Amino acid sequence: MLNERIKPIVMPKWGLSMSEGKLTGWLKRPGASVALGDELLEVETDKITNVVEAGDSGILRRVLGEPGTVYPVKALIAVLAEPDVPDSEIDAFIDAYAAPAAGGAEEEAEAAPRYLFAETPAGTLRYAKRDGARGEEGPAVLLLHGFGGDLDNWLFTIDALAESATVYALDLPGHGQSAKTLADPTLAGLSKAVLGFMDAAGIDRAHLVGHSMGGAVSMRTALDAPERVASLSLIASAGLGSAIDHGYIQGFTAANSRRDLKPVLETLFADQSLVGRKLVDDLLKYKRLDGVDAALRALSAALFADGAQAEILADAVAATGLPTLVVWGEQDRVIPAAHATALGGGARSVVIPNAGHMVQMEAAGKVNALLKEHIGTPATRTTT
Repeated sequence: MLNERIKPIVMPKWGLSMSEGKLTGWLKRPGASVALGDELLEVETDKITNVVEAGDSGILRRVLGEPGTVYPVKALIAVLAEPDVPDSEIDAFIDAYAAPAAGGAEEEAEAAPRYLFAETPAGTLRYAKRDGARGEEGPAVLLLHGFGGDLDNWLFTIDALAESATVYALDLPGHGQSAKTLADPTLAGLSKAVLGFMDAAGIDRAHLVGHSMGGAVSMRTALDAPERVASLSLIASAGLGSAIDHGYIQGFTAANSRRDLKPVLETLFADQSLVGRKLVDDLLKYKRLDGVDAALRALSAALFADGAQAEILADAVAATGLPTLVVWGEQDRVIPAAHATALGGGARSVVIPNAGHMVQMEAAGKVNALLKEHIGTPATRTTT
């Protein structure tokens, strides 16, 4: 039996498809004191680089992971323990450490299909589902991505929220591996698609978490079917003001090469180095699928015509009194962070420094903590 006073730090698993990660650098030195939530190291996946935060406190007694090395998910890369734990016990812990045994419940869960598909009135929609510790008894959370995105935009979110909820991440119509035909490219049409998905997936009521365009879709859904929405979490959301970088929308829609697309994607991040070759190549593959160009152009014309957002829902949502969290990256260059206060005192508004439009990826730990607090206690939120 492993010593419970010694806490392992392992290669994390972000999202459904990650099997390994490259340790790019340590942010704490051996012997450093570590508090819960401290940033420990950076890991590069085939999608993006992110920071690993401490899940326990203690002293960083042993560092096993070497920068520049690729490790499988769950590989032991460091050890936390208090100063009074002898080195011999640390050595014994490392020698005895192993990933969960084959055939366990966790392995069986990971052997399940990574992605699921639902037949809806809006066509076939791809989604991912993660059951939390409380299984079906936990609250349902539905994650909705932005313009040109897909469910992988929630790479660092889905598992964090699934600790205490049943989490669904959806490819909206026209995106990812969902149907590319858009019968109605307006927010009302996308709201109908979301409600159709909820019906198909057996979700009676959910906490909606929307990023950018997905935030506007979440608000429209809450207005169209308030009995189906438990709370709203709006991340760099559209629908709260008219301003938007129309150059980004046009550039993303028109780009058909790495040279054209890369600088457009760099607009999304405060740290432009996060836009790697794999991210660009994956989006180019998506944009070259049949029906994608028409879908993006239809959405752009309906939602962002004449260089501005077509629908402003702030006043209507504020009037509902629905528990709402608004999160923004201070360096957002797509939709200004000034929109974060559009709902007034009836919503909690948090602007995070050193993050851009993809704040849920650049500041995943902070955003996830805010989301878990909000979703876990929606009934206690007051509006004034």
